[in-house]
Amino acid sequence: MWIITLILLIFILGIIILVHEFGHFITAKKAGVHIYEFSIGMGPVIKTFKGKDDINYNIRAFPIGGFVSMAGEVYEDDDTKKIPKDKFMCNKKWWQRVVILAAGVFNNFLLAILILFVMALIWGAQSLTPKIGEIVKDSAVEEAGLTEGDIILAINDHKVFSWDQAQILLYMKDKDGIYDFLIKHEDGTTKTYNIKPHMVKNEDTGEKTQQFGFRIASEIHKGFFASVKYAFQRFYSLISTMWITVVNLFTGKIGLNSLSGPVGIYQVVGESLDAGVQQVIYLIAFLSINVGLINILPIPAFDGGRILFLIIEKIKGSPINQKFENMCHTVFFFLLILLMIYITIMDIIRF
Repeated sequence: MWIITLILLIFILGIIILVHEFGHFITAKKAGVHIYEFSIGMGPVIKTFKGKDDINYNIRAFPIGGFVSMAGEVYEDDDTKKIPKDKFMCNKKWWQRVVILAAGVFNNFLLAILILFVMALIWGAQSLTPKIGEIVKDSAVEEAGLTEGDIILAINDHKVFSWDQAQILLYMKDKDGIYDFLIKHEDGTTKTYNIKPHMVKNEDTGEKTQQFGFRIASEIHKGFFASVKYAFQRFYSLISTMWITVVNLFTGKIGLNSLSGPVGIYQVVGESLDAGVQQVIYLIAFLSINVGLINILPIPAFDGGRILFLIIEKIKGSPINQKFENMCHTVFFFLLILLMIYITIMDIIRF
């Protein structure tokens, strides 16, 4: 079973990476940038093919990434007699460079929306409204006075659009352990409830977790337009949830131990495989959005960081010092590697 999970993990990551890198590749090619290599994976080359366009298409040993190697990504880095100056990316128009850098993220987001749309067409579009369904007897929400059919409008002053958002807000640490729920009742009236979740101890691990004691009401809608609406609403819901997570990692309301690396993703893939095809397909969309959002963050070494430098260049009216930009990308890449090692170690401990 583990080998099937591993193969599926490689397949999922391969699709997401291929789609992302193809965005950079096709926009760079259309803009006339000289491309040395298009690679899926990292490390030693295990299979290579030289296209008629004189580009090396490679599959590398470790399926943990990919890249498009272009001439002049930051500055002219090759012999101008060998490669014409107008073939360097750094010599392209400002907007063309931004499009090339953003294209990978755009492709990831587009892939996710298409997957969510097709899923809704096949299995129906699930309502995202955070409506309370079944309530567990003697639970925290029952004691507070919530009833089936109530809709959650906000949690701790954060507006709630979907169940995805509600889940992450309920997961976040609260200093006094009390959560403020702004609730809309079926009669249209609203009221704020202060709810302190019950702490339940896991007999196997000894870990204590919060339990509010309710399930979300699930409604399924069919049809083309319902599927289109669901795809974009779910996309926005997941993006906003991931953004809340990123912001609260810095505030400390969400700990680093909540992040997952390759080992954690392997576990999730295994759980999705057990749950069925629908969950596996949904996981591809979820991870594709995740990769897209992380890459567009304005952090050096990511696509968003490179776009940030281009925006600064546009504002100041001249290129940023090449050594300084390269140093920023190198330092942050090293820090990201350290973070990934830490997350992987935590994954292994939990595994």
